[in-house]
Amino acid sequence: MSPSKTPAETLEVDGHEVRITSPDRVVFPGPGLTKLDIVRYYLAVADGALRGAGGRPMVLKRFVKGIDQEAFFQKRVPENHPDFIGTATLHYARGTEAEETVVRDAAGLAWVANLGCLDLNPHPVRAEDLDHPDELRVDLDPMPGVDWSQIVDVAFIARDVLEEYGLTGWPKTSGSRGLHILVRIAPHWDFRQVRLAAETLAREVENRAPGLATARWWKEERGESVFVDFNQNAKDRTVASAYSIRPLPDARVSTPLAWDEVRTRRPEEFTVATVLERFADIGDPHRGIDDAPGTLDGLLRLADELGPAEKPPRGPDGSGRRASTMPLIEIARTKTKPEALELLERWKAEHPEVEGMLHPADVLVDGMRGSSSLWYRVRVNLQHVPEAERPEQGALLADYDPWA
Repeated sequence: MSPSKTPAETLEVDGHEVRITSPDRVVFPGPGLTKLDIVRYYLAVADGALRGAGGRPMVLKRFVKGIDQEAFFQKRVPENHPDFIGTATLHYARGTEAEETVVRDAAGLAWVANLGCLDLNPHPVRAEDLDHPDELRVDLDPMPGVDWSQIVDVAFIARDVLEEYGLTGWPKTSGSRGLHILVRIAPHWDFRQVRLAAETLAREVENRAPGLATARWWKEERGESVFVDFNQNAKDRTVASAYSIRPLPDARVSTPLAWDEVRTRRPEEFTVATVLERFADIGDPHRGIDDAPGTLDGLLRLADELGPAEKPPRGPDGSGRRASTMPLIEIARTKTKPEALELLERWKAEHPEVEGMLHPADVLVDGMRGSSSLWYRVRVNLQHVPEAERPEQGALLADYDPWA
């Protein structure tokens, strides 16, 4: 045995034995949290975490090499899973299928945490009905340059729209920079209808708060606004659920809030350490989320009234591909985010006169889903650079192929 490797530890959880390998391995060096600390955290908040992820098929997002390395996404449940782990076979839009993990109790939470899963990524359906979501997800995603107060303003506008159409929103921090609003719905509508309802909500929020919020799908067109990301309701998408630990150095947690907390609290307040205290003190603010599922009838009627969303222009090459209305150049495609940021700084150093004209939202570093992990694309929107001074599209500084 390697001297750095500690013996496994077996926990008894609700009548099940859960083996924790390398329990003393440090996962978060800053706060000094070990793998066993992560497991014990999920056991302590199990009631809330299962309210968000329990009984739902989930993608396993595994940080087997630590938070400084990219996670890999595992759709298929490991073959040697214990009998207290359920499964459900999902059929994806592109024609593939996968037998995914379903966690139903605290032992299941401990088991996925032992696999290196920090955040929990469930689908918006229950294992018993995989075709009809029971949750509509509102993801308020701020563009660079947007501060917390603007996100909060958009959140309350979204709450007002939901309430006007007979729905109740339950807010939580995303665990990063944004906010999620969860909406329980009766499982009567398919994915296409739920996504349409979410897009309609986003368009109505933008109509009420132009400049503050946007439903524009193409990132370069959003400016310094909050994107109401309706596509999180597409069939193949998952989001980090309540009480998920995010892979940030401070071990930040996606934390359910009461509405009267949204204006006064900040995402950085909620870490593993503080959420443990908060949960022991007040329990789960979302404890009533399942009591009154709503209907999408109102939002779907609004969709008919608004009509189809504006479609982007198509390129002149006959391919049918969308043509950007913005002067974009692509800088690099990389395997990791640090490499992407390093090449961005290199490009800026080579074009100092251009860098000074860029607005925060003009720099686009996008995490793109590959076959089993993220890759990164770096682009620059030159809309604020005079046309005569715009650099031409050159060779990419890196051209990583995630499908090779």
